[in-house]
Amino acid sequence: MDMEMSMELLNHDFVVILTAILQILASLFVFIVGICVLGVIVMYVTDKHQTRHTIRRNYPVIGRFRYFFEHIGEFFRQYFFAGDREEMPFNRAQRAWVYRAAKNVDRTVAFGSSKQIREQGSILFLNCPYPTLAEDAKEINRVLIGPHCDKPYRPGSLFNISAMSFGALSVPAVRALSQGARMAGCWYNTGEGGLSSYHLEGGCDVVFQIGTAKYGVRNAEGQLDDGQLRKVAAHEQVRMFEIKLSQGAKPGKGGILPAEKVTEEIAKIRLIPAGEDSISPNRHREINSPGDLLDMINRIRTVTGKPVGIKFVLGAREWLRDLCLEIHHRGIESAPDFMTIDSCDGGTGAAPMALMDDVGLPLKESLPYVDNLLVEMGLRERIKIICSGKLINPSDMAWALCMGADFGVSARGFMLSLGCIQALQCNKNTCPTGITTHHKKLQRGLVPKDKAVRVANYHGNLVHDIELIAHACGVKEPRELRRKHAQQVMENGRSLPLDQLYPYPEQAD
Repeated sequence: MDMEMSMELLNHDFVVILTAILQILASLFVFIVGICVLGVIVMYVTDKHQTRHTIRRNYPVIGRFRYFFEHIGEFFRQYFFAGDREEMPFNRAQRAWVYRAAKNVDRTVAFGSSKQIREQGSILFLNCPYPTLAEDAKEINRVLIGPHCDKPYRPGSLFNISAMSFGALSVPAVRALSQGARMAGCWYNTGEGGLSSYHLEGGCDVVFQIGTAKYGVRNAEGQLDDGQLRKVAAHEQVRMFEIKLSQGAKPGKGGILPAEKVTEEIAKIRLIPAGEDSISPNRHREINSPGDLLDMINRIRTVTGKPVGIKFVLGAREWLRDLCLEIHHRGIESAPDFMTIDSCDGGTGAAPMALMDDVGLPLKESLPYVDNLLVEMGLRERIKIICSGKLINPSDMAWALCMGADFGVSARGFMLSLGCIQALQCNKNTCPTGITTHHKKLQRGLVPKDKAVRVANYHGNLVHDIELIAHACGVKEPRELRRKHAQQVMENGRSLPLDQLYPYPEQAD
């Protein structure tokens, strides 16, 4: 009897508690609905009477959804609507190859190519009837850079990591790239943001870039400082110096790092104040002529004892011919040890759309021009050519070798190998993959130890597939590729050999 009464009391208490909970939830629901209704009313009144946005004024509240759908549209297009070959700057097929290469999984495809091979500009490599056998293949030749330097450099790879500054990239991203570069045997360009401990800790070869603001090698007035140069050059891992005249993301404008990314650590490395926008001048103030440029090259080479080159996006051309003439006037040892040619079609840096879209020449025009000019002026053996500009797949790099490049570099290809999803938020400090943000919560997803392996995998698989193309064309190693080994599709759908489209010039005596 007592048991039954206890159960009845327990059931009664449970019903009372449940009823109370439901009443609270009902009250909470009414409160939330009331807040929402009040919010809608406030938004309606605000939208109806504001004068800045026509859509919101004519369609209060509902018009706000336009901005939401506009924001998420780019992500939906990427995953649900765009075809494999439709997106920009890199389509799904290009990105998928990088992801598979980085993960070291199967890179084969089936049932035919999805590439529009008759599209104007497409490159078709010419396989030969007697491809190079595995036992006849040669190791890729290691090209010497800077024969007139105290410490010349013979890089271990023809494909390397392009300029990306610490500050623009996060700490874990730089660490992963540094460790991955060592595993791959390639160099890592610091970008214009100076040399950090994170670049060095992986043990890779480093190319130090000197931008227009001289970050990391400047004095208090922002001028090049020989003492700071010696400090950087004292690191054995720093193998070359690159003077940046311009870059593909923004030809004619210096680097941009917003104040929120200029932390105390970054400011210390760059030798600038913390918490202020870091905006580089649009050119080196002390370089006004070919002679000035060669003076700076000679100064840096003398102070550091290491190879020095220049990086530029080609636009106007006569300056380059004038530079070659000045080199002949001074002597061939005065020449830059290398030229890095960047394409005009963007890059990792944040940039005004007018410069990214419409200024400079693409690599398909600038690379053959520079190669031909150096041949014509008798400087091709002296000056090595490095090129960059959307070279993320094997065919892109193989084309560059055909056109005369000695080395290729990529920034965005290696970013994709880190896990970049092309979210197009590099300039907002909100990168969802932790690569270009300084928010610790977002950086947490990028584990350097794991991503370094993917960097090395991507590099190794890309070089391997370049060798596949080279051997199919009948040469024993990729640097033996020439313009005769590929054709370019023209407007009428027919293709012409590259050596007809871009004939070699006569070499100077």
